[in-house]
Amino acid sequence: MNTEIQLGLCNPPEPVYLYVNQGEVNGECYVWYKFDINQDKKIPVTQRALAGYLSELRLITKEFQGKDNIKLEIVVSADELYVIRTSVETNFAKSFLLAASCIQSFEKPLIIAATAGEKNTVFCNLYDAATKTRIKREWSKDIDWASIIHDIQCLLGGTSSTIPPTPKLSVVPQAIHPQDLRVRNIRILLDYPVDLVKEWLQFKDVDRPSLLPEEKIDELIRMMCLAWASDKCKHPNHAESSYQKQVVDAVANGGDELTAIKTWMQHLQTVKAGVV
Repeated sequence: MNTEIQLGLCNPPEPVYLYVNQGEVNGECYVWYKFDINQDKKIPVTQRALAGYLSELRLITKEFQGKDNIKLEIVVSADELYVIRTSVETNFAKSFLLAASCIQSFEKPLIIAATAGEKNTVFCNLYDAATKTRIKREWSKDIDWASIIHDIQCLLGGTSSTIPPTPKLSVVPQAIHPQDLRVRNIRILLDYPVDLVKEWLQFKDVDRPSLLPEEKIDELIRMMCLAWASDKCKHPNHAESSYQKQVVDAVANGGDELTAIKTWMQHLQTVKAGVV
């Protein structure tokens, strides 16, 4: 790595932050971007890969819509210092960690490539910069992400001084947010396809219910319930009116939502059986 100091006019030695997301600005498509705080705008980065030395991996907490969100920062030394910031729960973060877990030494440069997936999903491909060989590891449902992060940090010479290694790593498999739990339980009860929930969330530019206001979650749950009831009633108005009375009004009066939905479902099934 060239450490020669260039004298003369230059930019301040501040890191360049790259934020992972797929989108379009002024006709330019991107999979990651810079953000100009002064002008409050995204600046698309047309290059899809970054070559450099992985120098640090850290977890930070950022507040979003009044809630704490855990971010993964991938620090790369190259012509400048780059920091790739993304949610620790994203496909990009997990595919990066999965590949990086195969590396025994980070003394050689890597190529970190952002790859567009379906909708606004972005994945990470990792390459040996010298051989251009892709580094990959098979996905498994039993992966211990906290251990992977800890092992990589140890190979890099320690963890971020701002985040203690063991206690903070426990946030990677985060306790489920009440709003996420609410949607999951109702989705399972209704046997509603999880892909349709993900599609709806992506349309709202989020990846989980807890990032939305409560009224939007009410809208999602209503949509799922009425979709379930679509073949249970001869008249659609009955499903909507009964949902309002037996679920919405019951919850407003202090009733348990999941119990109210179960009662409403039983009511519609009874009505359907009577019609048959």
